Amino acid sequence: MMIAFILAGGFGKRLKPLTDKVPKAMIEVGGKPVIYWQIKWLESFGIEEFVLLSGYKSGKITDYIKSIGYSGRFRVSVEKEPLGTGGAIKNAGHLVSGKNPFLVVNGDNVTDIDIRKLNLSGKNLCNISLVPYFSTKGIVVSKRDKVVRFDEKPRLEGYWYNAGVSLVSPSVIEMLPDKGSIEAETFPALASKGRLSCTKFDGHYLNSIDSFKDLEQIDRDIRQGRIKV
Repeated sequence: MMIAFILAGGFGKRLKPLTDKVPKAMIEVGGKPVIYWQIKWLESFGIEEFVLLSGYKSGKITDYIKSIGYSGRFRVSVEKEPLGTGGAIKNAGHLVSGKNPFLVVNGDNVTDIDIRKLNLSGKNLCNISLVPYFSTKGIVVSKRDKVVRFDEKPRLEGYWYNAGVSLVSPSVIEMLPDKGSIEAETFPALASKGRLSCTKFDGHYLNSIDSFKDLEQIDRDIRQGRIKV
């Protein structure tokens, strides 16, 4: 049975003062903490075991998990100091059982990506999910010295970004830094060796809580039924 590692150890400094009292995973959207939506999403694909990689105010998350009756399905790995995403996964590597691949999910994501489409084939050791990249600003389309039209935050064709949902082989654990980022250090190293694959998801919902604007947008999307998990 597949295990999901949820990265939830960050300070969430850009969301102060909300994160003065709770970690990002406990910020509410759609009337529930982010961690609730992640559990619901992962459960819809049969995930029943979770490893919470926590640090800042981890007790708030574990108390919530107990309150909703999920303590038996969760194991918790607490960082004594910030280790980065790679270090946090390595620190909890002993919780991976056997040779089965495991999921790694960013703890501030709200998504409906179909994780069943992720796979490790051939010599690939990690499969990362990609979603289309949209401009963060409106684009002005011109022809010579005339403005033709305005495109509001259009999709940039041919560009994709890491959605923060990955399928990882246990053999990657020994390649992770003791302290550092899996995205900045391990993924590029695997890519250079031809051992990092990707699965592209088009038409799926993905948003992460990086700002108050993101928080407001996700809250609206959940309440208006734009995301169904």
